[in-house]
Amino acid sequence: MSSVSLVVVGAGDRGAKHAKWALAHPDRARVVGVAEPREVHRARFARDHALTPERTTADWRDLHALGKIADAVLICTPDRLHVEPVAAFATLGYHIMVEKPMALDEASCREIVKAVEESGVMLAVGHVLRYTPYTHALKQIVDSGRLGSIVSIQHLEPVGFWHQAHSFVRGNWRRSDEATSMLMAKACHDLDWLQYVLGEPPARVSSFGRLSHFSPVNRPAGAADRCLDCSVAEKCPYSASRLYGDMMDRQEHSWPLSVVVDSFTPEALEEALRTGPYGRCVYACDNDVVDHQVVAMEFPGGATATFTMTAFTEAAGNRRTRIFGTYGELVGDGESIRVYDFLTRAEESIALAGDGAMNAAGGHGGGDSGLMDAFIEAVATGDPTRIKSGPRDSLLSHISVLAAERARLNGSVETVRDRL
Repeated sequence: MSSVSLVVVGAGDRGAKHAKWALAHPDRARVVGVAEPREVHRARFARDHALTPERTTADWRDLHALGKIADAVLICTPDRLHVEPVAAFATLGYHIMVEKPMALDEASCREIVKAVEESGVMLAVGHVLRYTPYTHALKQIVDSGRLGSIVSIQHLEPVGFWHQAHSFVRGNWRRSDEATSMLMAKACHDLDWLQYVLGEPPARVSSFGRLSHFSPVNRPAGAADRCLDCSVAEKCPYSASRLYGDMMDRQEHSWPLSVVVDSFTPEALEEALRTGPYGRCVYACDNDVVDHQVVAMEFPGGATATFTMTAFTEAAGNRRTRIFGTYGELVGDGESIRVYDFLTRAEESIALAGDGAMNAAGGHGGGDSGLMDAFIEAVATGDPTRIKSGPRDSLLSHISVLAAERARLNGSVETVRDRL
């Protein structure tokens, strides 16, 4: 296969990590341009990829104005800013990988699908859970018929107490009006994954959830607005000083600390916690997204599924899934799979090779590299079937997420099938 050339729009945490795949596979891909408004991130990215000044821009429109200088583009802008660059680069003939969620409402999702289909370019959405070795092994078992007909599924996303505090209380996804719902921002992965495993989107959904803990009513007596000034920080599990300070002590300038400071120094961290959003008391922020939610789903084939997202777990760990079939039961935790056969009463345990933690810092258990591997191969060969998260499948899962959030807000049962 020939080497694929890439430009990157948005050199933040996700864009930079996707681009590092090219550095690890220089025979398969190379980055030839970047658009990033933040000077520090732009300069670091340009240095890492040896980019020329004319192909290092602050605004994606300036990169777009250069014409088609690469085979494909990685769109890693904030969630609300996906539609316009996707449509613009599609018109130039770029194949596109866009971070999840592809867009935040149905009309915008459909606009993206229309843009890529009319331009005849390939699109991969960053649903990295579809690309993990664990998912591949689990789906092979389901598709083989070993479990019989799937009757029901229980699926848990343990967000993790500190991850919730970092991203969804203090961070960029804390407010639904400025970002999107928790279900779309975090758990669209999971509803998409369930659709992928079962081979169909749900027909009906209902949902319940709320913000229960991270609000002023639960603020401890004596707590300050900033963790650095707080007299009760030693007793608070959500202390920013402890979370980021421990990473500094361990010399870990990776996510989430890499989001908090550009310069890996104690002085930079103190300044960030003193003045920036990540040093705020979790009980004194302007957050409004839920910290726990459940979604109940009924699928056209008759299967039912429940999905639980909760902040209150040990860490941002692996998803945990139980699949109940007419011939057997499967239990999976992102690293291993256990299958129990009803006829033979035999149990098989499948341990998968470790491929990183199931979070952003760990590459989502191999999902990040799997996505890039599949996308680059699709572009190099011209074969869109290499992509497991194409425009139509992703549109279906986004519509399901939007329906589930409507159900939570309205106390309703939403029909999904009629909207596809």
